[in-house]
Amino acid sequence: MPGQGRRCGRSWQWHGVLVVLLLSSELFAGGADAAERPRPFRIGALTESWGPTPSVVGLREGLRELGYREDEQFVIGVRFTQGALPALPAAARELVQLGVDLIFVSQPSAAMAAQMTTDLIPIVFASVGDPLGLGLIQSFARPGGNITGVTNLSLDLSPKRLELFRQTIPGLKRVLYPYNPADAYAMAQVGVYRDAARRLGIELVERTVHSEEEAQATLAQVRKGEVDGILAPDGGSFNIVGFILEAAARQTIPTMFKDAWGVEQSGLASYGPSQYETGRQAARLVDKILRGSNPAEIPVEVNPKIEFVINLKVAKALGLAIGPEVLYQADRLVR
Repeated sequence: MPGQGRRCGRSWQWHGVLVVLLLSSELFAGGADAAERPRPFRIGALTESWGPTPSVVGLREGLRELGYREDEQFVIGVRFTQGALPALPAAARELVQLGVDLIFVSQPSAAMAAQMTTDLIPIVFASVGDPLGLGLIQSFARPGGNITGVTNLSLDLSPKRLELFRQTIPGLKRVLYPYNPADAYAMAQVGVYRDAARRLGIELVERTVHSEEEAQATLAQVRKGEVDGILAPDGGSFNIVGFILEAAARQTIPTMFKDAWGVEQSGLASYGPSQYETGRQAARLVDKILRGSNPAEIPVEVNPKIEFVINLKVAKALGLAIGPEVLYQADRLVR
């Protein structure tokens, strides 16, 4: 997932590009319609990350909870591009050539690549913050085409994320925000952050990066005192998130992420939807498609599970005394 860099030298390191991973487990009961199929329903998961994302894991668990037997009634194969957005269309074409029955995507760029690749194979998305604005769907009630999914409204939550960051860090004035300007969703989000920063009296220090090497060099130059915190972008483009984690650990700089994964990997805080729950919720939509429903007529759902997570161990290492009014707002504390 985002931040699992090839050169990080930490627990989030992965190897191999565009590798297919088949997620396997024990068999279990259920899935009456799927049982009539002559072979397992083949789901191709497409992601810009470094392996199965929490959304993919949630999808797998969600299908199991609905009674589908893995390997017998469904299999999930993952195509991942290690932060390389231009590689997504080719990866999507490979899934089509492999004859998958459904494409599952867990980032905006992957969803756009899949939609451009096929108008026949059903597509279900998860963790896409603005599907209407990105042109993925015609409406939430009737998405149209061959696509539906679960939105996490991360874009709408961006101002609150920055506000919580300021509440968590006394004296927060300058916040670094590195992003890929070729990422359509990142461009939409930076506009929202600019407006929020202006209202909050925060200086948003924007840094655009155009390659993984530039992302690494940019974050390697960050120094404590030049910025008061780092705001992580959505998605896994150029391993920006992984380099943020490295820079934050090296310079003891507070960080804010959109989901709890960043906090679990030594980030300070996060605010946003649970990716795992988004994937788990998407399993219901996959089930409807399995039973014959047209994705164009399956309403897009919203993941209602929003989490504010704080890593108290990281706070202690940073020498931060987080106020009780902030801790009270947290949904989960990592100790």
